[in-house]
Amino acid sequence: MTRLLFRHQVNEAASLLKAGELVAFPTETVYGLGADATNDQAVAAIFAAKNRPTFNPLIVHVADIAAAREIVDFSDEAEALAEAFWPGPMTLVLPKRDAAQLSDLVTAGLDTVGIRVPAHPLAHDLIKETGLPLAAPSANPSGKISPTKAEHVLAGLDGRIAAVLDGGACTVGLESTIFGGDPVLLLRPGGVPLEAAEKVLGRAIPPAHPSATPNSPGQLASHYAPDATIILDVETPGDAPHLGFGPGPADRNLSKSGDLSEAATRLFALLREMDVLASGSNTKRFTVAPIPDTGLGRAIRDRLSRAAAPRP
Repeated sequence: MTRLLFRHQVNEAASLLKAGELVAFPTETVYGLGADATNDQAVAAIFAAKNRPTFNPLIVHVADIAAAREIVDFSDEAEALAEAFWPGPMTLVLPKRDAAQLSDLVTAGLDTVGIRVPAHPLAHDLIKETGLPLAAPSANPSGKISPTKAEHVLAGLDGRIAAVLDGGACTVGLESTIFGGDPVLLLRPGGVPLEAAEKVLGRAIPPAHPSATPNSPGQLASHYAPDATIILDVETPGDAPHLGFGPGPADRNLSKSGDLSEAATRLFALLREMDVLASGSNTKRFTVAPIPDTGLGRAIRDRLSRAAAPRP
C-alpha cells in the first residue's frame, strides 16, 4: 500500500528517497514520480512502476541553477532562459558534464540530460532535504493522463510506489516547456509560453525536427491518453460527451471565459472526467472544442493531439 504523506512529513519523504524508494511529489506542472537520480536501482524502479520504455529519458529536478551547473553545461542562450524562468515550468536539455554522477538510465544513454528547477515550494523543500538530484517523470502509468492531484497518482500507481507527498492541486497543470540545443530549439511546448521565451532571446525559436526515438522527454506521439477515443476541434456538440472551451453548451468546460491559463490548469483533471462520461455513453468517445494555437493554447493542443493519437 502506498503511503499518503503531507507537508509536515517532508522529512519522511526525503528519507524514503535517500533509501532508494519512489515518492511522488507535487510540482507546479504535474505530480512527478521521484527517485534518486544517482541510484541505478531507484531509477530503474521508475521505469518498472510506470511501465515506461527505457529509451524515453527522464527529467532531473534540482534546487537551483547552481545545482544544475554541476550536472550540465550551459550555453549563453540556456543561461538567459534559466535566469528568466527558473524556478518554473521550463526544462533545458543540455550536454551532461563528465563529472555528473547520474544513472545512465536517466539519460537513456544520451550525452544530454533534461533538467529543471521546480517552483512548487514543497518540491523545493523535498529536493533540499534529500540533497540529491531527483529524476521525476509524471507520476502516472506510461502514456496515461498526467496527475495534477495526489488522488490521481494513487489511482494509477497505488501499491507500486512507496509514498505520495500531497501538496494539493498543481497550479500550472501542464508539463514543462522543453528547450534544447545551441542555438535553442523548442522540443515540447508547455507551461512557459513560447512567445515569452522568444522575447528573452530576441528571436524566433523554431521547433526541433522529430526524432525516430525520443531525445528528450514528452516526445512520444501517443501520450496522456484516456481509454476513450477523442475527436478534436469540434465546434458543435453532437451525440458524444463534449469538452468545451469558451461560451456554449458542453458537458464539461476547460474555461467558459476562454482563459488559457484556467484551461491548462483544468485540462488533465477534466480529461479524466470526460473519460468516465464517455465510458458510460454509447459512443465510447468524446469531443473537444477548438483551442487557440497561441500562448498556453499551443501546449494544450499538443497534449490533446497526443491524447487523441492512435495507440501504439
